[in-house]
Parts: sequence; structure tokens; C-alpha cells
Amino acid sequence: MSGHNKWSTIKHKKGAADAKRGKIFSKIIKEITIAARMGGGDADGNPRLRTALNAARTANMPKDNIEKAIKRGTGEIEGVNYEEITYEGYGPGGVAVLVEALTDNKNRTVAEIRHIFDKYNGNLGETGCVNWIFQKKGVVEIPTQGLTEDEVMELALENGAQDVKTDGDTFEIMADLADFEPVRKAIEEKGWKIELAEITMIPQNTIKLDGKKAEQMLKMMDALDDHEDLQMAYANFDISEEEMIKLSA
Repeated sequence: MSGHNKWSTIKHKKGAADAKRGKIFSKIIKEITIAARMGGGDADGNPRLRTALNAARTANMPKDNIEKAIKRGTGEIEGVNYEEITYEGYGPGGVAVLVEALTDNKNRTVAEIRHIFDKYNGNLGETGCVNWIFQKKGVVEIPTQGLTEDEVMELALENGAQDVKTDGDTFEIMADLADFEPVRKAIEEKGWKIELAEITMIPQNTIKLDGKKAEQMLKMMDALDDHEDLQMAYANFDISEEEMIKLSA
């Protein structure tokens, strides 16, 4: 499995069968709204909005939904005032967990997030307790079919990428934030299919989980991902392919 974010990889491999389209749209709309509020409605001059719009197109979100979300953000039409908030804590086995949320009710959200941590043998911590473990990076994933590692590596490095990894089915291209958009654009102009392009948090180390702790960790991340206010959850755990097969049986 690729290593930039174990939960992101697991979700991707689980496939569309358990994707919740309505929740996906809701999360993207929130992100578009706050990106437009913070940086304006022009995607060319607002990298965060540009990334959110790419996610919207990948999810086949209707153009009307996108335009309304931008206008809510810029204040052209009225809408809910979302606030960004980050939660930090620990999962089973001492795994570091970082949660990014957009909410219109901080008290409700923190209570519900705390309940999820408690339910799966974790605990919500103080601000700053695990943030230092993660680094913000840009990641682009493309299918390996029809491509060689050398040609992908050449294009990626020419446009500022830091690293290219593969798990056999996918090339994972990693870049600093300043180089993320040039890398993504170069891949797009080359005509290669982009399966994923996102700003993510990369753990500097990982904790290997198996058995009950692995099962609890996956259930915790699934519950967090299902929460309507959550935008992204990161954790520094690793689970072997063999263990994943056992847990899926």
C-alpha cells in the first residue's frame, strides 16, 4: 500500500460501493464555501479553492452546486457561517490522530468527535499534542497502466515533485505545497488520468497495528469519516496487507 496516509489509501481501495455521495457533496460544498470566503472566488488566484473545485469535478458535482457554494463563500448569497477547527488525539495503540472539521456549532461537534474517540479506545487530546508528527504535502495519484516509472519520475521531478512511489497499480507523486499545482497541471496537460489530487498531512513515522487494535482503529476512522462536519482525518498507523485480508474476512 502507498504510504502517504493509510486511511486515505484504505478508503480508496474499498471502492465506490460504500461511498456516501450525499456526504461527499456536503463536505466538498463546505470546503468550497470556506475557501472562497478566505481567498476569494477566483480559482486562479486561490489555490485552496482550485483544489476544492478539482475534488468537486472528480465527484461529478453539478455546476450549479459549485457556483452556489462559491457565492455563499464570497457573500453574494446568504449561507451558513462555517468555522474551521482542528482536533488532535490518540487512537488504539497510541496512534496519533488529526481531525480537520468545518462546523457551524463547535460545542456539538467537539462532543460528537470526543464520543467517537472514546468509543474506539482512543482519547481526544490538547491542541498541539500530535500536530508536530504530520507535515502538509500535496499528493497526486495516477494509474500505472500504460506508463513507466522512469517517464513518470522524469515529468514529476521536472515540475518540482519530491518523490514518486508505486504500489503496482498506482503512482503516488508527492510535492511541497508550492509545487503541488505545477505538478498536477503538468500531469493533466500530459493527458494522464488523475485518480486523486489533494493536500494532505504526511506522518513522519507510523505505528504498526494488528488484531483488535487494528480493527478498532479502522472502525474509529470510518466513524470519523462518516461525521458530517469532518473534512479530513489523518493518522500515523500502518496495517499489513495480510492483516487487512484477515479483518475483511
